[in-house]
Amino acid sequence: MTRQDYIFTSESVSEGHPDKVCDRISDSILDAFLAEEPEARVACETFATTNRVVIGGEVGLSDQKKLAQYMERVPDIVRAAIKDIGYEQEKFHHATVEITNLLHEQSAHIAQGVNASENKDEGAGDQGIMFGYATNETPDQMPAPIQYSHAILRRLAEVRKNGTEPTLGPDAKSQLSVIYRGGKPVGVSSIVLSTQHLDESQTSDDIRKIVEPYILEILPQGWITPETVWHVNPTGKFVIGGPDGDAGLTGRKIIVDTYGGAAPHGGGAFSGKDPTKVDRSAAYAARYLAKNVVAAGLADRCTIQLSYAIGVARPLSIYADTHGTGNADPAAIERAIDKVMNLTPRGIRTHLGLNRPIYARTSAYGHFGRKPEDDGGFSWEKTDLAEALAKAV
Repeated sequence: MTRQDYIFTSESVSEGHPDKVCDRISDSILDAFLAEEPEARVACETFATTNRVVIGGEVGLSDQKKLAQYMERVPDIVRAAIKDIGYEQEKFHHATVEITNLLHEQSAHIAQGVNASENKDEGAGDQGIMFGYATNETPDQMPAPIQYSHAILRRLAEVRKNGTEPTLGPDAKSQLSVIYRGGKPVGVSSIVLSTQHLDESQTSDDIRKIVEPYILEILPQGWITPETVWHVNPTGKFVIGGPDGDAGLTGRKIIVDTYGGAAPHGGGAFSGKDPTKVDRSAAYAARYLAKNVVAAGLADRCTIQLSYAIGVARPLSIYADTHGTGNADPAAIERAIDKVMNLTPRGIRTHLGLNRPIYARTSAYGHFGRKPEDDGGFSWEKTDLAEALAKAV
């Protein structure tokens, strides 16, 4: 019997967190290449520290002259991303940061395994396992601790950027310990919020007075009680933030990116990878499938696992777990998934429309639990497969 009464904790980090700065830069470079050529190949990693950003990895365009031109654009892309996040610190400023671009052409040996040819279908960009998860405990079918942790930081970023709270800085972290009763979230036992601030005279109490109204605005009514423990900027001053305070690296916040630890993770990062890389596209497909299983009423909770081999088109396995909440046999759900969606890398990209410049927006506040957008962003959050799944089971 699954536990029904417990406390579960998840954390989120803001777009100005050093690792998220790197995710944003990597995904901004990816978007630039996909805007030029939907079939562009990108595997971009970013490292950031005091006054320096280093870009590395592999890229590929069909036109080599255009590839050289886009390499020259990389520093401008980096500076624009840092500026939008809001960094104008003395030791990390969009206008003065030193940028080293070490991107190079994609390995021909990797390309030969991925590319379609006369005698083979397009294969997966790597081996690996990917998980998707959905639960009906929130309207967006996400675990409550991570979803509300994201929402708090997203709201604080809004009021920082629109000038309502000008003393807040870009770097921030939130953490919620959510109380579950009968398997449903009902309250918060503790809140941890650390945010960079620009006024050195501000104390932890000052920062709490700023952020508390926004936290209360985000959380469901009644979740905060007199027993809720608050830790706001518990170390005191937090003026030095971002890559000047701590080095950042692409792909180091994969639990923040997904389900906050409430579901398994295959281990592969998303940011900076084009959608031929199943680390990204198949994880999106697994979330899409899990969400549609729940939307179809086949389960209250669902985990989907997919696995792939490099250069091989079809998944090696499809696994479904409804955690004892299902209205259908998990094996029947697995068979239905195989019927209603083409889970080859090409099939996923076509079904979800992934060959588009839609990735910079995913780099902070979670890849899941977001609203599908008109230009194809967050297409994996749609529930348009629910009817077909229900019929196929």
